[in-house]
Amino acid sequence: MAQVLEFKLPDLGEGLTEAEIVRWLVEVGDVVAVDQPVVEVETAKALVDVPCPYGGVVTARFGEEGTELPVGAPLITVAVGAPADAAPAEDTGAKPEGSGNVLVGYGTSEAPARRRRVRRPAAPMAANGRPAVPEPVEGPVPVISPLVRKLARENGLDLRELTGSGPEGLILRADVEYALRAATAQGRTASQPTAAPALTPAPEPTPTSTGPAAGGIRTPLKGIRGAVADKLSRSRREIPDATCWVDADATELMRARAAMNAAGGPKISLLALLARICTAALARYPELNSTVDMAAREVVQLDQIHIGFAAQTERGLVVPVVRDAHARDAESLTAEFARLTEAARTGTLTPGELTGGTFTLNNYGVFGVDGSTPIINHPEAAMLGVGRIVPKPWVHEGELAVRQVVQLSLTFDHRVCDGGTAGGFLRYVADCVEQPAVLLRTL
Repeated sequence: MAQVLEFKLPDLGEGLTEAEIVRWLVEVGDVVAVDQPVVEVETAKALVDVPCPYGGVVTARFGEEGTELPVGAPLITVAVGAPADAAPAEDTGAKPEGSGNVLVGYGTSEAPARRRRVRRPAAPMAANGRPAVPEPVEGPVPVISPLVRKLARENGLDLRELTGSGPEGLILRADVEYALRAATAQGRTASQPTAAPALTPAPEPTPTSTGPAAGGIRTPLKGIRGAVADKLSRSRREIPDATCWVDADATELMRARAAMNAAGGPKISLLALLARICTAALARYPELNSTVDMAAREVVQLDQIHIGFAAQTERGLVVPVVRDAHARDAESLTAEFARLTEAARTGTLTPGELTGGTFTLNNYGVFGVDGSTPIINHPEAAMLGVGRIVPKPWVHEGELAVRQVVQLSLTFDHRVCDGGTAGGFLRYVADCVEQPAVLLRTL
């Protein structure tokens, strides 16, 4: 007889303790192979396909889409063993073997078998003569974020009435918020589309009240947004940071990039050139490529340079990490930045690609701003911020001219170095931006 085994939500690494079910990839009655992905979950780091270490027939699923489960909670049960009409096998008393893998691609040596469906009894009929349980929809269906679904549900908004602005009509959080604002503007709530506006407004909170206002849109701080909130709060609590900044003439850097791209071959990104400058600066000022171990009361200077870069996505702010940036040239850096940016956009970054950075590069100029005082990505010791590059009046070779000017800012952990070191680092970065030939002396 078949043995029913329970597969629990595994430890997905990096200290993650819970995950939210985004999409089930199998149904009850499906036959699954060893290491076949059965569910897509969202952790505080990324979207992850979770493979089942057992092969057999799915007999139960635990949790609806949008449900948050702790590590160790049951996910599915699988009936493992020979079918009833097969020849009986010798009972060795051993448990059915599984792969032991918890993430797709971690040591899987066998390709998953083609999924097939076990015939199930006919669904019960409703009073209208139709099946009470709808049949699965075939073909691709855009996956709506659990946060979007919850926001709509809490405000009584029917997602079927909305037109999504995302890829393939995907409904985004902005679509839900727009619909809620439109409903408010018409003097009604989304949960009461035909009701008249309330005659008596809700009382304002008293000045002595410390609780939140009763109204407004509430968004849970969980998943990536929750992880970012925790990390930024910890950075502010633990790191005595300071910021210095300088304006730099980026005209020659932009010309150098244009010349490199005109020479043929893969195009070089501006972010890659800035990263190349940062690795050279960190080689000169290694104090900023470090972390602080307060338990041991030591500053740990790191041997490798892994550069993180801030990437804004629909799911929140993420910081993918380019490993061994010091060993890469501009072309390799460009390719890796592009790969990680696309993975961030599609939500396919792995936990390993979001951790382990030693220094962060933050190009907030893409948002059309000149300067910022960025918060250090704990437990790193420094972050370089880059504003927009715009034409400005500048004194060049003793003459007033219009040049391409950028503001550079460095936020650093004052425990790892003093202002002289931070200023020296930032000045070297600015010199390389203004005169890219300076960088050649360090190669």
